[in-house]
Amino acid sequence: MDLHEARPFLGGRATSFPVSDQESVDNCQHVLLRCCSNLIDFYRRCGVLEKIRFFAEYCFVEPGGRVSLLRPGLLPLARFAPLDWRDKLAIARALMAMRRVRARPGLEATTFGDWLAAHGQTPRAISRFWRPVIVSALNEEPARASAAPAFQVFLDGFLAAGDGWQMGVPAVPLAELYAGSLPNVRVHLRSALDRLDPGDRSAGFYLSAVPFERVADLVPGLGLDLARFEHSPITGIHLWFDREITALPQAALLDRTLQWIFRKSAVHYHLVVSASRSLVRIPRQQIIDLALAEVREFFPAARQARLDRAQVIKEARATFAPLPGVEAARPGPETRYPNLFLAGDWTCTGWPATMEGAVRSGYLAAEAICRAAGRPRRFLIP
Repeated sequence: MDLHEARPFLGGRATSFPVSDQESVDNCQHVLLRCCSNLIDFYRRCGVLEKIRFFAEYCFVEPGGRVSLLRPGLLPLARFAPLDWRDKLAIARALMAMRRVRARPGLEATTFGDWLAAHGQTPRAISRFWRPVIVSALNEEPARASAAPAFQVFLDGFLAAGDGWQMGVPAVPLAELYAGSLPNVRVHLRSALDRLDPGDRSAGFYLSAVPFERVADLVPGLGLDLARFEHSPITGIHLWFDREITALPQAALLDRTLQWIFRKSAVHYHLVVSASRSLVRIPRQQIIDLALAEVREFFPAARQARLDRAQVIKEARATFAPLPGVEAARPGPETRYPNLFLAGDWTCTGWPATMEGAVRSGYLAAEAICRAAGRPRRFLIP
C-alpha cells in the first residue's frame, strides 16, 4: 500500500514541529477522553498508549488565581466554587433533561445556545460551565454549535459511567505518536497529489483523507453537497518564562480570552483558544501581549517572571464547524466510484471533529474497502 502525504510529517493537524535542535512544539494541544475507544485502540496498535497521561479531575482557574477542581457528574458540582447555588441547580436540571431527550427529533437542527436558553440556564452557568466544555470539545461557540454533538459531549463523556470522562493529554510532542513505521505501507512524504482519477486502475482501491475544502479539487465529480461546511479556527500560544509560574499540569481558564493552559515543562506553557475567530487577524505580538497579561491575572507567580520567548500558531482551518444542518451533509466512506473511498473527521463518523472522529473515519473506510474486496472485516469499536 502507498500512502502519499503532502506535508513532511504524518499526523495532519495533530502534529508538532521543531523550534530548535532539542525541542518541538505542538501546533495545538490535542486531548482525548477515555471514552474515545477507537483512538485508544489506534494508540495501542501504534504502541504509544503509554505516552498518554490521564487526569481524574479537571482544574478551573479564575482571574485572581483561585483554583477549583471538578469531577464530572451531578453531585461534584455542589462544591464547585466558581458557581453559586442558582447556577448549579440550573445545570443539574439541564443535565437531567439531556438524559430524557437524547433522541428527541430536531435536536440537530437547533443550536445548543438556544437549547440552554430554553432550559433556564443562568449567564454564569453558561460562561463558567457550558461554554468552557463545549468550545473546547467542539471548537465552536454554544450559540453556533448544533445541540446534537453538544449532547454527545456531556452524555458520552461528562455523564458517562466509569472513567470515560477522564482527560488524556499526550506526554510527548504529537509527532512522536505517529513516528513509528507502518507495516506493509510505503510512506511518501512531501508527495502532494493534485488530482486523483478513480478510472486509473494502477491501484485496486483509492482512499482520500484530505479536508473537505480539498476533496472536490482532488476528485472532481464526486457530487458532494458541502455548502453547509465552514471552518472554525484554533490558536495556540507557547510561552517560555525564566521560572515556573504554576505546577498545575492543565487547567481551564475562566472569563478571559485564554481557555486552557498546559504545562509542558517548568518554564514552557501552552495556551489554547478554540473557536478563535477574534484572534485570526490580530498581529502576533498583540496576541502575545494579550496572553501574557491574562496569564499574569491567573497565576500571580507570572507577574515576577520574565517572558523569554513566545510562539503563536494560528490554525485557521482547524476543524469543521458543527453547525445545525451539517450532520446530514457529512458523507459516508463510500462514493459514487466503487473503488474510491473517503476518510477524515468531517465525514459521517458519529462524532464531532476530534481525533476520535478521525480514527473512526479511517476504521469505517477500512471496513468499506474490505467489503468491496469481498473480505468483510470489523475494525470500529462501539
